[in-house]
Amino acid sequence: MASLNRVLLIGNLTRDPDLRTMSNGRPVCNFGIALNRNYKDSEGNRKEETTFVDIECFGPRAEAVGRFFSKGRSIFVEGRLKLDQWESKVGEKRSALKVVLDNFEFVDSKQDGSTVPPQAYNKKTEEGASAEISSPSSNTSSSDSHSDPDLDEDVPF
Repeated sequence: MASLNRVLLIGNLTRDPDLRTMSNGRPVCNFGIALNRNYKDSEGNRKEETTFVDIECFGPRAEAVGRFFSKGRSIFVEGRLKLDQWESKVGEKRSALKVVLDNFEFVDSKQDGSTVPPQAYNKKTEEGASAEISSPSSNTSSSDSHSDPDLDEDVPF
């Protein structure tokens, strides 16, 4: 039977991205986001529920997230779920569910003093490719800026 493991999230970073280099020289970036859900309870009172999600990314995307994002900034994340399992020092079994980022987009226009305009990150190729940032001020439409054949053209947003 076929399976699907795809996650789409929009949230705010809960901490500055932690950009590191693995022993093989490949960049890895870890950060967390908060997702807020507003609803009314059975008595009609407005409630807010916050879910915290850990995100991990690699390669050029890791470098771009580490460079352009900071705590509090909004981000759109597209990725997949991954379950990490390990044993603690005292022998207890532990696990954590996280999202491995495949693609992202800037959601806000917050600049933090930089001269970089709000942009979308294009996932051109897998490993070894340089990160490409496309400016929305260019004369191409948003569908033209995603020339990756792996991306679906019928995404509803």
